[in-house]
Amino acid sequence: MRVTNSPASRKRRIRTIKAAKGFRLKRSALYRYAADALDHGMQYAYRDRKTKKRNFRALWQIRINASARAAGTTYSRFMEGLKAAKCSLDRKVLADIAAQDAAAFTELVNVAKNALVAKSKAAAKA
Repeated sequence: MRVTNSPASRKRRIRTIKAAKGFRLKRSALYRYAADALDHGMQYAYRDRKTKKRNFRALWQIRINASARAAGTTYSRFMEGLKAAKCSLDRKVLADIAAQDAAAFTELVNVAKNALVAKSKAAAKA
């Protein structure tokens, strides 16, 4: 007699059909099409989780650059100055400060500029 493991197979198929809820036409009703649609959907979700991080980092850089230029420096010089000052704020926090608190961001720009001056003096001595 052939063993089909029917309860487990049915459970797996029903789980796939339930996960495909909201898909249109065959993709939500038939196992074969639902399984394919779910596989593609999960691939897109994995890819786009990475893309989302990339897009947000680009947005933060744009915001920081706009505020830095308004304060009289460029993004790259500002970030170089913060690194020289050993300021460990990440871009997400910097962008939030740039958008919410202009006075605090101006202070950060001054810290970065002072660190760049100190860095250039140290390089001139060496």
